[in-house]
Parts: sequence; structure tokens; C-alpha cells
Amino acid sequence: MGLEAWYMDGSEEDQRRPHRLEPHQPVSLEQLKELGVFYWQLNADIYESDPELQQIRKDRGYSYMDIITIHKDTLPNYEEKLKMFFEEHLHLDDEIRYILDGQAYFDVRDKEDRWIRIAMRKGDLITLPAGIYHRFTLDEMNYTKAMRLFVGEPVWKAYNRPADDFEIRQRYVASMQGS
Repeated sequence: MGLEAWYMDGSEEDQRRPHRLEPHQPVSLEQLKELGVFYWQLNADIYESDPELQQIRKDRGYSYMDIITIHKDTLPNYEEKLKMFFEEHLHLDDEIRYILDGQAYFDVRDKEDRWIRIAMRKGDLITLPAGIYHRFTLDEMNYTKAMRLFVGEPVWKAYNRPADDFEIRQRYVASMQGS
């Protein structure tokens, strides 16, 4: 099963629910690509020796890697971190995540500022471009194990919206106007 994405409803209910817009409006990989979001389906069971992952890392310059387990029993300040991850923000660098186990959601804004929810499952690798507004949450399983990849040393800084004055945001918006 490939990646699944859809437009979200406006509900303020539990962020871990699917929040599908009614009637359902799926979003294709092509539509995500137009927003600068790229996706690969890999075999997470062999992530330590996967030649496809090694090639992606080499081609894209992802030299740094670590693994985070997000679960109340493993992540210090779990509830606080989940709230922080769910604040709408951007980064000055691409965000690259590979789900090794469990499930989670990334929400991204489309060109009209509407939320798209991307359901991430084991084996899904995604890149969000620098400057895109997004947020992250677990689903109702309340567990995921993810590889975080970076070009060079990791930068953990998030800039909460509004962050429209950042050059990277302006470049991202300009790139969307051309597509």
C-alpha cells in the first residue's frame, strides 16, 4: 500500500484522529510533489543495510542519521513534545523522516493554505522542503519509531507560524508560484 494523503476537515477534536474532509478529497503523490514533498516506500525491516536507502542518502547528501521513538514510555516530556511537534512551523532545512515502525501524520499546507494530512506507516520515507508550513502528530496508536536524516549536522530549530519574513519561506512561496 502506497502513501495516503487527504484534505483535512476543520475539526479541533483529538489531533490523532484522521480528520478526513467530507466528502473525502484524496491527495495524490503528484500533488504532493508539486508542493515539494517527496516520497519513497522502502523495506524498514532491513534499514540498516538497505541499498536503496543507502543510495537515496548518497544521492541527496543525507550524511547524518539518528532514530527517535515517540511513545509515552520512551520519550521524556512526551505530552509537551507532542504539543510542540503539532504547532504549525517551518524549518530552514528540509525535514526528512523515515518511519521504521508504528504510524504518524505529517500535515502540510497546500498553495491555498489548506491542510493536507499525510499518513505515514512503516517503510514510508518523506522529505518536506525547507520553508513549507507543517506539523506532526502521532495517530491513535500513539507510537512511532522514525529515522531522522539531515544534510550535515542536524538543526533542530523550528520557527512557528508566522515566519513569512524568513528568506527560505519567501523562496518556497516563490517556487510554488512557478508551478
